Formats: sequence, structure tokens, C-alpha cells
Amino acid sequence: MHTGWKVVPEAVDAPLALALLREYTDEMASRYYGRPATRAEVDEAIAEDPNDGLHPPAGGFLVARDGPDAVGCAGVRELGPGIAELKRMYVRPGARGRGLGGVLLEEVEEHVTALGYHAIRLDTRSDLVEARGLYAKRGYVEIPAYNTAPYASHWFEKTLRRG
Repeated sequence: MHTGWKVVPEAVDAPLALALLREYTDEMASRYYGRPATRAEVDEAIAEDPNDGLHPPAGGFLVARDGPDAVGCAGVRELGPGIAELKRMYVRPGARGRGLGGVLLEEVEEHVTALGYHAIRLDTRSDLVEARGLYAKRGYVEIPAYNTAPYASHWFEKTLRRG
């Protein structure tokens, strides 16, 4: 396991966060279309699904760093009483395959537990096979749809242990 990673809170509207979120959206749109997304398509996707709630006190945005380099991110927001929602989990391509996704997910779970949540939910797509595998490996179980997100095809939840 890599030990140089550090996961720290970042304002979701800070330049670094916005750059990571644009990369994330570009990759998600490109995978969805099966071709590189255009700048207009990425802009439209960002406008359709704003980063609402990914800020304190009820939510947050975390950035994973490898030394000075940002290598991933994840956001959380309040979904309902005691339940947080994971949004925008992303690991840059050059940092994949080294366990960072699991580290980032652990940090998210610690963060939402500290905020008082007892469960975390997320939605994802069928084509995001790696993400679905990570969630299952980390104890997330598939649940019935809890939202009507237009691109979601799988919904997961994990009950969190309180420290």
C-alpha cells in the first residue's frame, strides 16, 4: 500500500476542486457516449448536476494528494436524517490500481461518521464496473433505487460503525 497519500478537505468551489470535478465529468460523459465528450457536453453535464450540498457543515469535499499532486476526490452531502450521500468519487487515471480508491472511501466514511451520519448511500452506472466492484468489496450492498438520477442504474448503501 502507498503511504504518501493524504486526504484533506477542500472547498468544492476552489480552483483545484473545480479542475478535478471537470476531469471527472469529462471522463463520465466520455464513457457514457463511448467517445471523447465535447467541451459543450461536459459543460451541459456540469450544469445538469450541480455540486449542491458538498460543503460544510452537513457535507464536504475531500481531495487525495500524493505529495503536492492532487490524485483524486470525493464529495459527500446530506441525503436525509442520519444518511449521507457519496458524490463525485474520482481517482485520476495515473493513480489507479494502487489502492487509492479504497483509501479515499475509508476517509469519506470517517468524515461522514464524524459529521454524525450512520449510513452512506450512492448511485452509479452499469458501465462503472471498477467502482461497483470497489463498493461491494468495501461492504456496500445494493439497495432499491432511492432517487431518479437519469444515469443511475445501481444504488448502494453501507451502515457505518460509530467510533
